[in-house]
Amino acid sequence: MLSLSDWLLTPPGRYLLDWEMRAVDRLVADLFGYNAVQIGLPEVDFLRANRMPFRFHADRLGKSAVVARNEALPFASASLDLVVLPHVLEFSSSPHRVLREVERVLMPEGHVIICGFNPFSLWGLRRLAAGQRGGFPWRGQYLSAFRIKDWLTLLGFETQATVFGCYAPAVSSETWLARWHVLDRAGARWWPICGAVYLIHGIKRVHGMRLITPNWREKRAAAKRMAPIAQRGRSVTETRKTQ
Repeated sequence: MLSLSDWLLTPPGRYLLDWEMRAVDRLVADLFGYNAVQIGLPEVDFLRANRMPFRFHADRLGKSAVVARNEALPFASASLDLVVLPHVLEFSSSPHRVLREVERVLMPEGHVIICGFNPFSLWGLRRLAAGQRGGFPWRGQYLSAFRIKDWLTLLGFETQATVFGCYAPAVSSETWLARWHVLDRAGARWWPICGAVYLIHGIKRVHGMRLITPNWREKRAAAKRMAPIAQRGRSVTETRKTQ
């Protein structure tokens, strides 16, 4: 049976991956920080357009810099600035636990980019037809973008952007995919939330946090209050000398 990485080499897989790579490039190009990690699919570099100095991959298997379970990441709390999850949640037995781990390891104002298959699409219908016997990518638990956004909100994230793409049906022929590309233009305009895949960009917010800075205004005010006293002292001395 093909793995998800193997399926991405097929014509529909390349069609989907090309759109995702371009969309992720636009999202991560202007995200700044120090540490960025991609969890899953180490064969594909979704961090290629990002400019953070330390970028690496983590996964259960494969040629990754870090081998770890997605539900128990071996990173310190508040240590990462960007986490990219390419099709991790729909193939995880505990997707909400994965998101909780992502929230834990992200710095305040850190970013998460989530790629997922949309159940409300032609590809979602293809998955229903395949049933439990289908291989990748049809065997996953497709989670809607609305559910993911609700989970992110509960974890304290603010959704910055949600983008849908890939409106052609899930045909295996490259020729037929090219013929159906007209749907990509029409779908983005007329039924935008019915794309085969979506990207969600969330930012971790920490409510009630405020920066503590030196209160220069109070120091200047105190200096001004002292000045008249010094002037009065000098005037009294001068008055005594005069007497």
